[in-house]
Amino acid sequence: MSKPILMHAKQAKAAQPEVTLTEIHAAMARIRDSIYLSPCARSEDFSRHTGNSVYLKLDNLQRTGAFKERGALNKLLTLTADERKRGVIAASAGNHAQGVAYHAGRHGIRAQIVMPLTTPLIKVSATKGYGAEVVLHGAN
Repeated sequence: MSKPILMHAKQAKAAQPEVTLTEIHAAMARIRDSIYLSPCARSEDFSRHTGNSVYLKLDNLQRTGAFKERGALNKLLTLTADERKRGVIAASAGNHAQGVAYHAGRHGIRAQIVMPLTTPLIKVSATKGYGAEVVLHGAN
């Protein structure tokens, strides 16, 4: 069996290439049909307290409750057929794990998520519920 693709939530900024506006538009086009376009609601309280117009992006309304599923889905959709067959592995204790698990499952991609032993049961259960294999390992 070949090795799965490693999907890591936190990569060193120095190792990441600059992202162009063209790439952002391409990613948006890829994920548009699978991600909820969450609203930006104006916060009257924050706006009044800061003297600015403050808007809150309501990404808690995403299927997995966080914005992180956008990046996970975008990466999954850029995998080659061979990479999809190999599956993915991610290390995360929460939102990234759930985003990878949910979208991998929707696209028939095997996902293994490594979570710390101290991960709250609700996060482990949600990740398993999206179809991923969860491996509990390590302190963090």
